[in-house]
Amino acid sequence: MAVRVKVGPYYRFAALIVRPVLFAITKRDWRGFENVPHKGGVIVAVNHISHADPLVFAHYLFDQGRPGRFLAKSSLFSVPFVSLILRGAGQIPVFRESEGAHVAYKAAVEAVNSGELLGVYPEATLTRDPNHWPMTAKTGLARIALETGAPVIPMAQWGAQEIIGTYEKRIKIFPRTLVHVHAGPALDLSPWMGKPIDQQVLLEVTNFVMDEITRMLEDIRGEKAPAERFDSRKSGLPRTGNFKRKP
Repeated sequence: MAVRVKVGPYYRFAALIVRPVLFAITKRDWRGFENVPHKGGVIVAVNHISHADPLVFAHYLFDQGRPGRFLAKSSLFSVPFVSLILRGAGQIPVFRESEGAHVAYKAAVEAVNSGELLGVYPEATLTRDPNHWPMTAKTGLARIALETGAPVIPMAQWGAQEIIGTYEKRIKIFPRTLVHVHAGPALDLSPWMGKPIDQQVLLEVTNFVMDEITRMLEDIRGEKAPAERFDSRKSGLPRTGNFKRKP
């Protein structure tokens, strides 16, 4: 049975608005929440497939009694009303591809160390893989995990890309979309704990986490991911932002 975590008024207000909409437009295959600790600092790492999936992800956590803090792109914090809700709910802006990224990192570590659940998209942007498989991730998640020693819960989600396609504006309302959110057991990062946190260690931990998320997504989709993970740095595509927009 889920343990209900106390949430603030902004978080509750957002849930009051968003949850009825999600119940109306989605069917839910939610599994594995018993793998998420009911209390204490924890990091949940999930794949990113659509602008709709943060809502699906947050819905899963909220309804299971463990709402969290999320790392979100800084541009959302300049949108009227949305900014008010995000800041009021304690979400963490990420200034991607900038020197300001360390501010988000510090806030994330503090959140975990204070006993909160931290939701992280290791890819740091919507996947560029043409078939929505997880792509090469950044190392921020690994650094937070190794510094805090908090458990890392891998999570795979699928279906939200049918609600809103990648960098599309049209929203599918009917028929309801089946969305899958599966959480796996905490990952064993003991082989890297206590080692100097250098680039090699960060890459190894990052790949270990992404391998498990990909394996879980393979189970959901019933198919195999490509043998080589998509790497936007080798593709010529921008690392962040709408890569479909014509120059």
